[in-house]
Amino acid sequence: MTLMELDTYGYDSTDTYGDVSATPPRKIRPPKPPRPPKPPRRMPRPERPPVVLSPRMQFIRGTLIVCSALLLAFVLNVMVIGQIRHFVTQQQLSDSFRAQLEQGVGPVSEGDVNDVLLPDGAPVALMEIPKLGIREIVVEGTDSGTTQLGPGHRRDTSLPGQVGVSVILGRAAAFGGPFARIQELAPGDEFTIITGQGEHTFEVIGLRYAGDPAPPRLTPGESRVILTTARGVPFSPTGVARVDARLASEVQPRGVRLTNFATLPESDRELRGDTSMAWALVFALQFLVVVEFVAVWAYRNVGPRRTWIVFVPLTVLAALWVTGEVVRLLPNLL
Repeated sequence: MTLMELDTYGYDSTDTYGDVSATPPRKIRPPKPPRPPKPPRRMPRPERPPVVLSPRMQFIRGTLIVCSALLLAFVLNVMVIGQIRHFVTQQQLSDSFRAQLEQGVGPVSEGDVNDVLLPDGAPVALMEIPKLGIREIVVEGTDSGTTQLGPGHRRDTSLPGQVGVSVILGRAAAFGGPFARIQELAPGDEFTIITGQGEHTFEVIGLRYAGDPAPPRLTPGESRVILTTARGVPFSPTGVARVDARLASEVQPRGVRLTNFATLPESDRELRGDTSMAWALVFALQFLVVVEFVAVWAYRNVGPRRTWIVFVPLTVLAALWVTGEVVRLLPNLL
């Protein structure tokens, strides 16, 4: 081996470990520069400092919240809960009246079989109007609370099918609106009403409003029924609509009536509210105020989460109670 065969470091240039041409050195790639961050879609908004309300503004905010809750509860009470309540009550009244007919103790006067005055809301008849798809239990009494259950029979008039005039009041929109479409009845249309004296068929004479001429007076031994409801936009009555119908089947004798036109309570007349239960509205408002005061105390001392869990159902219950009593003050044909 000559000196030329040795590299500068003293290794044999023919040695495989020193053969540079056999395995060229790998090129080291420089690391990729980091990608620039994506710009945000929206520029971040600067954080607003918390707004501190004065006691006066806090009171106004609380008042608006309570008023909004009451308004929502009123709409739910009339539009949703009232419809459900009407449907359920009609089912219960239908079962009760059917049982009375099977036992032969259906009411034929203002008292029951034991000569006890019928309470408001007692079933007295079953009315079916095939043309309008109406099948309703008629109850005794016509104040605002009673007509929530169904069409009401005015106490100072005969029962349907008996000698004389029978007046039945029904709501036009709220609580099922059973008489919403009776203005579509035309002369000659027939419908039936079942009472404790049997089934009675009536034929429509005509429709009339305030100021229109009344039908001819009854002759002795005749029977007529007047279906009465509100006229105008739903939930905003402008008058009264009446459908007159004469009895086309056999007339039945009139039952004993203790109430007459002079002694009929004002709340049982057309488009009247019931103020006899105004004291219940006072208690309902007091309950709502107490709930709100306790809720404010709990929000500050217990925490918002537990306050919402406990007091939201109580507030809804109080609001429904208040609005339910308010509805009693509204017209009975609403």
